[in-house]
Amino acid sequence: MPKTKSNGGKNGAKPANGSTPSTAVGNGGEWHQQAHDNTLTTNQGVPISDNQNSLRANARGPTLLEDFILREKITHFDHERIPERIVHARGTGVHGFFELTESLAKYTTAKILTEVGEKTEVFTRFSTVAGGAGSIDTPRDVRGFAVKMYTKEGNWDLVGNNIPVFFIQDAMKFPDLVHAVKMEPDRGFPQAASAHDTFWDFISLTPESLHMIMWAMSDRTIPRSLRMIEGFGVHTFRLLNDKGESTFVKFHWRPKLGLQSTVWDEAVKLAGADPDFHRRDMFESISNGAFPEWELAVQLFTEKQADGFPFDHLDATKLIPEELIPLKVIGRMVLNRWPNNFFAETEQVAFCPSHIPPGIDFSNDPLLQGRLFSYLDTQLKRLGSPNFHQIPVNAPKCPFANNQRDGHMQMAQPAGRVNYEPNSLAPDGPRERATGFRSMAADETGAKGRIRAESFSDHYSQARQFFISQTPVEQAHMASALVFELSKVEHPHIREAVVSHLRHIDGDLAQRVATGLGMDKLPEPAPTTVETREMEPSPALQIIGKMKDTLEGRAVGVLVADGSDKATVDGITAAVKQAGASFKIIAPKVGEVTLSDKSRLKVDGQLAGTPSVLFDAVALVLSADAGAKLAKEACAVDFVRDAFGHLKAIAADEGARAVLDKAGVEKDAGVVEASNSKGFVQAAKTRQWDREPKLRTLA
Repeated sequence: MPKTKSNGGKNGAKPANGSTPSTAVGNGGEWHQQAHDNTLTTNQGVPISDNQNSLRANARGPTLLEDFILREKITHFDHERIPERIVHARGTGVHGFFELTESLAKYTTAKILTEVGEKTEVFTRFSTVAGGAGSIDTPRDVRGFAVKMYTKEGNWDLVGNNIPVFFIQDAMKFPDLVHAVKMEPDRGFPQAASAHDTFWDFISLTPESLHMIMWAMSDRTIPRSLRMIEGFGVHTFRLLNDKGESTFVKFHWRPKLGLQSTVWDEAVKLAGADPDFHRRDMFESISNGAFPEWELAVQLFTEKQADGFPFDHLDATKLIPEELIPLKVIGRMVLNRWPNNFFAETEQVAFCPSHIPPGIDFSNDPLLQGRLFSYLDTQLKRLGSPNFHQIPVNAPKCPFANNQRDGHMQMAQPAGRVNYEPNSLAPDGPRERATGFRSMAADETGAKGRIRAESFSDHYSQARQFFISQTPVEQAHMASALVFELSKVEHPHIREAVVSHLRHIDGDLAQRVATGLGMDKLPEPAPTTVETREMEPSPALQIIGKMKDTLEGRAVGVLVADGSDKATVDGITAAVKQAGASFKIIAPKVGEVTLSDKSRLKVDGQLAGTPSVLFDAVALVLSADAGAKLAKEACAVDFVRDAFGHLKAIAADEGARAVLDKAGVEKDAGVVEASNSKGFVQAAKTRQWDREPKLRTLA
């Protein structure tokens, strides 16, 4: 085939950046660019008629293995990174255990959910989604929440996020979503950020994403700590009992310490102060014996109940409000041991949603159906071998045996001549058994095809419910997040398209975002075939409303210098410790300081390198001389100014007043006398939300 020249885009739509649409064509090892007519094809040149929907047995049925278009697309996507994960590359993994506290024997035969008091080893990995392994811990991003449970009946991988819904309804669109949010391919940036054109272009053309966008723009995606996030299995699963009866289930992890997030300016500064902030926080907590803990709760419901929902529970962009199906707490997870080697475990751990024990089964959620293929395919490529299950962190803790042999990196040495079944030559060899894994005997009818169920068509009602369920402070944060993200988008038509979707969610929200973006008028509402349904607010969807009245698990920074009053320092640190929080002593220099009684106090951090963004509250105990000197130090002034600006409690004695004055700190309920240690602890249990309108303009 002769080489062809570019036609300058005459035969196809010219992209916005002025480049000519083209594709790589091979000819005996020689590659060149050939113009095309903008027809989307497979890698074999087969034209694709539907790139939005997987091939299903019927509109709400399971995805079919014969869908070669889905398999080719997902396989190529799974293999795009070697050896780093394509998504969830930056992770933090911890060992621990799960203990069942209430049996679900009525609903399932899975022993891990029926044997009360039994402790099962787990390995849990938390992660960001968009950034690479070397990115920061604190971007605005969804957090992965994956738990590998080494049950008596095989490994169970509950692979979810800290948000109960997802961007897309069908796994066919996952490569497109991730390509859009990742670094733009022509420039290699931004890293670990969604504030750019390709992401919002995709969102503006994918209205099913709007519910997830509301969560992503909320404070859920800038958490204070991995110990203070919820976890969700996202999808509907099935539980099967000994009679073969099925009950639908959704899984929830709820942190013992409660929810807490940062504010945006704080998250940005944390990225510079400590790119490993969440990882270090987890490491130090476990090292200090403050083991993070979560409750496992379930929502159980029948097919009949599901048929009465005003949404489709198989749609991963929807949640089931707790007011509709209450949560039932059935167990707890405690994380108590850091890995001995980060690479061997946190990097090599392989999670697959298809790893489930008998008594648990899948639903027809089309996103889940695609994940059942994709995750295994990814692990095969990333870890380089079908024997990845032999890596210790991935190996079951129960006996396992089959006739699989050989393969790259085979570590076992199976003996004997038999590697097949059935056989008569190895009577003691592995055999199937009646009590093994069984699938739900579902009756599927209908015409197969690439079609989205009509019940998946409502893209705005739950997005609106989420927004109106938030406190005014949280709503303002969401509006401001949208303004920030969209302000980074270069193309006006994308900004306008997103605002046109927001009009279906909340008119005031759309106007606030439009005003923040300098729009003269609101764009027309985006076309839709389904009217937004008015749903009751769900307080369970808040963060501020669900925050626990506690300082447990938090950290306090105590700024001292030579001459600081010992009694005041002792009073604050004792009160903080009694409240279940940790503290660090900060000083202008590392080493030790000499207190007012001439005693020596060890310093944990140097002031310039330990800013207040690392703490939940701060205290300043300074002599008059030290206060006057530090008022001339920018790092000391910023220590106070940032704490005040990030709505944190501040305790200060008279000697520290010069620093507070220089920082422009005004007295309010969150600024207390250092001698009032109890009052300081009480103020430190929450952010000073009433302070925020006085400090910054929110959308």
